[in-house]
Amino acid sequence: MSIDAIGAIGGALPILPTPPALDAGTAQPADTGASFAATLGRGLEQLQSVQSKADDLAVQAAAGTLADPAEYMIASSQASLATQLTVAVRNKAIEAFNEIMRLQA
Repeated sequence: MSIDAIGAIGGALPILPTPPALDAGTAQPADTGASFAATLGRGLEQLQSVQSKADDLAVQAAAGTLADPAEYMIASSQASLATQLTVAVRNKAIEAFNEIMRLQA
């Protein structure tokens, strides 16, 4: 059994949105809405694929057809961490939205 490098597990975690590049002429973000929505969508798709992989391995482990039980444990941990990260980002976004709404009142 080989152990993957730390960088190898980065693909299992959802990609968080990054600030868009600024347009050099106007110092304004270029196409903010579309890039943010696309990045958020890709991150959620990756979260779903990580969870699906863990679910498939769980079924294999329950059926006794999984060759390496550690593979399921790793996938399960990755899915759990990815879910926790996604929920934390969602909670921060809600907090930011609520703070903005308080400023307008």
